[in-house]
Amino acid sequence: MTDLPWIAEARRYIDLTEFPGASHNSIILGWLDKLSAWWRDDETPWCGAFVAHCLSETGHPIPKFWMRAKAWAGWGTRLDSPATGCVVVFERQGGGHVGFVVGRTAAGHLMVLGGNQGNKVSIAPFDRSRVVGYYWPPGLSLPIPQGLLVMSTNAPLSVREA
Repeated sequence: MTDLPWIAEARRYIDLTEFPGASHNSIILGWLDKLSAWWRDDETPWCGAFVAHCLSETGHPIPKFWMRAKAWAGWGTRLDSPATGCVVVFERQGGGHVGFVVGRTAAGHLMVLGGNQGNKVSIAPFDRSRVVGYYWPPGLSLPIPQGLLVMSTNAPLSVREA
């Protein structure tokens, strides 16, 4: 199966990590610069910057406040259920989180490709009870409903993404 262009872009960065302390990852800083962010560090939550980079780099519009995870909940076409490649917005203590659905576990948890998940780009399992909504890029035909790819993982459910 061929990845959607924005998912292929996202996969290029799996394991890209933010740098602790005063130095910062130049790739993340490059995304911030290209997106005209007002900050220049990888300590500020950057999940929205990752999603914005992947979509804008592949020619898709992004919300005005792309840096705010929950701003993605007003973007695109809302889906009733997750689809491979859709943007998923989560609730979390202190804010939100945003990433791309790429599959599910056998137990039904979402597998999400996102930035700032454990301070890096990763695919991590998430509990569906945290979902605010699923969104498809504006202007694209809606995805044909089909099951999500079942993926195995030994990782615990993500509970803190900031």
